[in-house]
Amino acid sequence: MGRPDIGCDGRSTGAAGAKPRALRRDLSVSLVDGVTFGGMVGIGETYLPAFALAVGLGELASGMVSSVPLVAGGLIQLGSPAAVRLLGSHRRWVVGCAVVQSMSFLPLVAAAVIGSIGTAPLLFVAAVYWGAGLATGPAWNTWIGTLVPRVIRPRFFAHRTRLSQAGVFLGVCGGGVLLHYASLHERSLQAFAFMFVLAGSFRLVSAVMLRLQSEPVPLPTNMREIPWRRVFHHLQASSGGRLLVYLAVVQAAAQTAGPFFTPFMLKQLRFDYMDLVVLFSIAFLSKVVALPVWGRVAKRIGARNLLWIGGAGIVPLSGGWLVSQHLAWLVFLQALGGITWAAYELAFFLLFFESIPEDERTSVLTIYNLLNTTAWVTGSFVGGLLLLAFGTTFNGYLFIFAASSVGRLAALTLLARVPKLIVDSDQMGMRTVAVRPGAASLETPVLPSLPDQVHEAD
Repeated sequence: MGRPDIGCDGRSTGAAGAKPRALRRDLSVSLVDGVTFGGMVGIGETYLPAFALAVGLGELASGMVSSVPLVAGGLIQLGSPAAVRLLGSHRRWVVGCAVVQSMSFLPLVAAAVIGSIGTAPLLFVAAVYWGAGLATGPAWNTWIGTLVPRVIRPRFFAHRTRLSQAGVFLGVCGGGVLLHYASLHERSLQAFAFMFVLAGSFRLVSAVMLRLQSEPVPLPTNMREIPWRRVFHHLQASSGGRLLVYLAVVQAAAQTAGPFFTPFMLKQLRFDYMDLVVLFSIAFLSKVVALPVWGRVAKRIGARNLLWIGGAGIVPLSGGWLVSQHLAWLVFLQALGGITWAAYELAFFLLFFESIPEDERTSVLTIYNLLNTTAWVTGSFVGGLLLLAFGTTFNGYLFIFAASSVGRLAALTLLARVPKLIVDSDQMGMRTVAVRPGAASLETPVLPSLPDQVHEAD
């Protein structure tokens, strides 16, 4: 990645005048944290819906396990600002939550070994997993902003993002190949147990790496909590608030279908695990390739125009599953999806998060997380109810895929209400904003301010 920039007096230009050697160590262990977090998402979280099917919980439970627990997670993470103040440190809170998230895989390992788990216990374990993960996001954003020198942030986070994405990709591919060959010998549950052991271990290594990083500013001197009434006023009156309303509606529309792609492929289309790996990988890699391209486009045409491209581009994606269910067509659809979701996500972050002051970020992002997860769960509930009405039939799945596209189209009317926001083209992608690598479904807009990735413009 190259050494950090050093001032003419020999001192680091980094936060709090960190010494060059200590700074290099902090940046190195942060890279390892990003890779191992990505590995956990790829080989663990991604396959939770498939695990629900493997233990016989049914297609609705499989869809809900990656969505319903999010609302509990969103509520749990509301305590983040208070916990950070109580502990007197962002690092302590982040490390503690990372350890809890790592330990949440232990019940899943036990369930895979035993061969059974109830729907409620599985949803509870998933809620702990998501709650611990969500709780780290706002605090990690604030902490990492004090740790990484501003002058090297674009280069560092671009490198860290690529490594984290590589971790997700290798985890997805490794888990899929393992499940494919294990299923040939009727040992799928043993494979799941091994995968969850690896996922928990990856997150535990991530927690250790977080602990090894320094904390130049344990608490910002002007850190303050933002009252709910101010947030609601922001949603109603400001440009950023209108943008968030649009995001929430898109989130809900996408999740009407998003959690149910995996059970549809495994149960209705009879795809094997290797087919899933192909589709997950195509969507993921096309997004990785498209991000820097869209960053350059945003500098030319503006972030708001890029959001229109992304917002319109994601409309037909889920409805495209009605055209054909042939694997070749779905590969094309997922490649297109990765490209358009990349435009949507990058444009949103460029527009919205520039408006969050650093001293309010932990509190504000915590509340926004809850709003986004609520929209996510609302959409999945709507999709689940519609699917239940159709009796989890082939046509029922196609109906919720079409409904998702209709919802995304309707959301464009809200985007038209968002006035033009000015973002300095030289600062696009410079702000420290973390988002999580989302691989748990084929169409999942990322949740803002979750740990361990930053979208860079180039």
